[in-house]
Amino acid sequence: MSNNKNGLNVLVDGGAGYLGSILIECLLNRSEELGISKVYCYDNLLYKQDGIFHFANNPKFEFVYGDVRDYETLQKYLDIADVVFPLSALVGMPSCKKNPKMAEEVNHMHVKYVANNCNFGTKVIYCHTNSCYKSGSSELIDETGEIEPLSHYGRTKQAAEDEILKQNFISLRLATVFGTSYRFRKDLLVNDMTLRAATDRFVVLFEQHAKRNYIHVRDVVACLIKMMIDFDKYRGQVFNVGLSENYSKLELCQKIKQYVPEFVIKNDEYTSDPDKRNYIISNVKLNDTGFFPRYSLDDGIKELLRAYPILINSAHFTAYTNL
Repeated sequence: MSNNKNGLNVLVDGGAGYLGSILIECLLNRSEELGISKVYCYDNLLYKQDGIFHFANNPKFEFVYGDVRDYETLQKYLDIADVVFPLSALVGMPSCKKNPKMAEEVNHMHVKYVANNCNFGTKVIYCHTNSCYKSGSSELIDETGEIEPLSHYGRTKQAAEDEILKQNFISLRLATVFGTSYRFRKDLLVNDMTLRAATDRFVVLFEQHAKRNYIHVRDVVACLIKMMIDFDKYRGQVFNVGLSENYSKLELCQKIKQYVPEFVIKNDEYTSDPDKRNYIISNVKLNDTGFFPRYSLDDGIKELLRAYPILINSAHFTAYTNL
């Protein structure tokens, strides 16, 4: 039951971010179909992003300038929310290593607060990371796979998922996300490697055979909305969210080279990956719900190559990163 007799109130904390800005766009575009009265974007604009500016044209959009660690302000919006997407996070191993206290407060404790202080009946859908799994196995890893996050990022996100599942909410374990967004991130692996191909035409790989799973940002959003619609059917569950294919770093770069033939790929084990991601993920459980990604890795690479001439010539080129 909605707190608003005219429709659902949806709270997207971290709504101005890479994932949240696309989610807000899709929620607004489908608001009539989904019965949405208001979409609240709660964000402290940590990266000075303004990609959500044009959403103000829609009267169902409301921006709230706030930090998720300010529980008094956050609670005001939890009190009126029918659906919550707690997306605010310090994302990535380097950012969390640089700011461990903030990572704990934002990635873990804020999600714990949301899980324990929203209204009875509120739907909460959380985005985790599949870097929570034990690395190095040659076997397909499904949702029952051994949990062993190696980075502070992975540990804080896993602690948050534990709180989400205690309250019988839904958690999505995301593959490495790619694609364009209103708050772009060029430091994600596919986005980064494609940028190197488009600009430097050259990359030196280390741990070139380490495998990962991938997913387009708009497919993540489509999955979040599906879980909102079918929440009661899947409450208390976790789902891996990714493409059916898993690619190594080398295989990824070889795929990019199909579209940028002059892209030179070299291997040199001059260092190691501190995050140590190397696994093959199964997304069969999600596919069994009837959900299949629309965007392939090829689609994403071509999209990025169309976008990068804009980005490269932008005055804010250096800003599109969490590093």
